Amino acid sequence: MNKTNKAALLLNSLSIYKGVLNRSVPNALFRLVCSIDSTPEVFLNAYGDFYKLLCERECSEKLCRNLTEAILFDENCFAKTATAGNIGNLSENELNAVIRDIRAILFAGSLTADEIINDYKYYDELSEVLNTLPKWNCGEPLEPFINFDGKLDKIIKFHKINGCGIFARYRSFVWRESEIQPIINDDTVRLDTLIDYESQRNIVIENTKAFLNGKKANNCLLYGDMGTGKSTTVKAVVNEYRQQGLRIVEVPKEQLMEFPILVDKIAGIPMKFIIFIDDLSFQRRDECYTSLKAVLEGGVAALPPNALIYATSNRRHLVKENFEDRDCSDINRRDNMQETLSLSDRFGLSIGYFVPDKKKYLHIVDELAKANNINITEKELHLGAEQFAAMRATRSPRTAQQYIKSLL
Repeated sequence: MNKTNKAALLLNSLSIYKGVLNRSVPNALFRLVCSIDSTPEVFLNAYGDFYKLLCERECSEKLCRNLTEAILFDENCFAKTATAGNIGNLSENELNAVIRDIRAILFAGSLTADEIINDYKYYDELSEVLNTLPKWNCGEPLEPFINFDGKLDKIIKFHKINGCGIFARYRSFVWRESEIQPIINDDTVRLDTLIDYESQRNIVIENTKAFLNGKKANNCLLYGDMGTGKSTTVKAVVNEYRQQGLRIVEVPKEQLMEFPILVDKIAGIPMKFIIFIDDLSFQRRDECYTSLKAVLEGGVAALPPNALIYATSNRRHLVKENFEDRDCSDINRRDNMQETLSLSDRFGLSIGYFVPDKKKYLHIVDELAKANNINITEKELHLGAEQFAAMRATRSPRTAQQYIKSLL
């Protein structure tokens, strides 16, 4: 049996890591090695498709790195158990299957283009064409797999820190088309870059730390003026605690009706999730209002223990009130008010963010200027900041940030 045939058999026999073959590059390699005894047309097509994909994925010089990434980002029983820190729950047979699968993928990744070409069934007849085919380099695998000796400690450590599946590869997600989809270019803001609003942030931080430590934690409503850093606070907190297994899934308000589907998808994942609803407000008799209220009340589609809701709004009471709501009897007016208050009161924490006064606004400008190495006098900086705020009719952290960007 030649090396290519052996690789084909090994990949066919994957068990725990069978899902790796669903990824583009491993799948194309699998189809290529399985075509080793096929007709020239089938083999050459598989070869061309594989090389084309290597170039598109920028891994024609590092095939083995791509394959070991696929191992780390596969979602399977081993990865989930390692993420949860319960590796002792797996049997010896299951762990041996993990080791065997990893060795099989590494073996396939070590195949060179020349080896596959030379192993092709009709090499002698077609060598003149086959020897002109483009070649790739296998390169080195990722660090946990270098000189792999069957020990899983480094891989288990990776999952404990980074999680499993797509949640190991990405930290931010959006609910779209009834699926959790990764955000490739997410906001990388960190807590240590934020200025002022320390008391508000500390409440969010302490609540999040309690959540991560398995203690009682509350759903949070961050409300107040535009541009004061409500959404940025949530994103910065998630970025800060990513390596403790925290992820964020943003849900557009109009898709809150699908909350039960989202809950089902994350309930069995051994990680912690912030379900983020940005710029939340409702019209009265909005069906999404009723859906969110049911979730917060602990209805049938209640939050699982590994999830919290963090929402932002420019309105403290979330529901827009119209004049006709007031034009009614005292009893109806009280009912309307209770209905308006009922949703916001179901957030265990309500944290206010309001525009700063002139002194705080200029302090934010000073700190941002320092961080960005803006080299002008304080007088010029402050004068420009005030003029910039006047044009936008507000002093806020967002205005300060936009002003500094204009100087850059």
